[in-house]
Amino acid sequence: MNILIKNVRVVDLNRDEILDVYIENGVIKEVGLGINRECSIIDGKGLVLLPSFVDMHCHFRDPGFTYKEDILTGSLAAVKGGYTGVNLMGNTNPPCSNSSILEYVISKSKEINLIDIHQTVTITRNMEGTDISHLDELKFPTRFISDDGKGVLRSKVMLDAMMKAKKMGITVISHAEDEDISKVDTRLSENIMTIRDISLAKFTGASLHVAHVSTKESINEIIRAKKEGVNVTCEVTPHHIALFDNDYKVNPPIRKKEDVDRLIYAIKNGYVDVIATDHAPHTKEDKEKGAPGISGLETAFSVCYTYLVKEGHIDLKTLSKLMSKNPSKLMGLNKGQIDVGFDGDVVLVDLNKKYRVDSRCFVSKGKNTPFNDMEIYGEVVMTIKAGRVVYKRGDESDNRQVV
Repeated sequence: MNILIKNVRVVDLNRDEILDVYIENGVIKEVGLGINRECSIIDGKGLVLLPSFVDMHCHFRDPGFTYKEDILTGSLAAVKGGYTGVNLMGNTNPPCSNSSILEYVISKSKEINLIDIHQTVTITRNMEGTDISHLDELKFPTRFISDDGKGVLRSKVMLDAMMKAKKMGITVISHAEDEDISKVDTRLSENIMTIRDISLAKFTGASLHVAHVSTKESINEIIRAKKEGVNVTCEVTPHHIALFDNDYKVNPPIRKKEDVDRLIYAIKNGYVDVIATDHAPHTKEDKEKGAPGISGLETAFSVCYTYLVKEGHIDLKTLSKLMSKNPSKLMGLNKGQIDVGFDGDVVLVDLNKKYRVDSRCFVSKGKNTPFNDMEIYGEVVMTIKAGRVVYKRGDESDNRQVV
């Protein structure tokens, strides 16, 4: 499908200017002024065109927990939020510890054909924390292994997993938590496991990605490791950037103002690689029983734009790098840049639109969010995947209150 977006402010890592963008056969064919083609034309005047967003950390709950989310509803939430690529965690039921589940998720995502989905495999078999032999049995490719949802408690198991991951050419995603210590202090739990996993990565030379960093101590350890040349990347979430002293239940918890300030310092100085949603949808009943998590795909860009760009911490080009270019690179996707030869995956946003979050209008099955009824800026108007419009504001039931 061919599409031409005219007179739009194009922003990515390399540019911020008014241009036309022509997408042909799913790929960006031309970027410039005065482009004319016989195809579908979108007038982008007054809007901003960004590379579509890519989420390094997501839960679609399929298989096993589809009452919370499934691949279709997760994909619909993604495109509504401006995402065309996601990396799913393996803590499903059963956990993604074999090629059949891996292939099931990828095949189903291709049938739905809304976004590009990558499926992470668990570090330990069935997330039981001991056996990693299933990694030798994989017949379907993956770029990441993670026991996200809980930490790998045994250091020798994590050491062996990193050594194997290095040989396989894949990245270990660390959920930095010692559950025994979490019962005493969640901050200490995250900090200790962050130090351990960085130490193991330094020893093995493995590629390590630290998920949902939330404490000032953990980000300081990552900064130190980066300066030492350790092969480590990290992500922070929108809720850990925007909120503090808030008891909404997530894992890791929402921290203090001093932690938020340090995370933002790390973002401003290039130490944070990715902003990832940790999209974790739950039913109302499960949330009331204490299930941790936020349904975050549909609000991520607006929250980050409001709390990072509007407040003057970073510019829009840097936000695009964190939400598009960097995660695309880590996931091996040809996205994240509006330039000739890149995938025709882009998102039109209205930066001036201020709206009040109404979680009842989420297309995700999960309505769980601490941002409900908050006013934020930057609304996704249209999401385009490979030159095909996969989301358009107003096409779904969306009665959010504009303010």
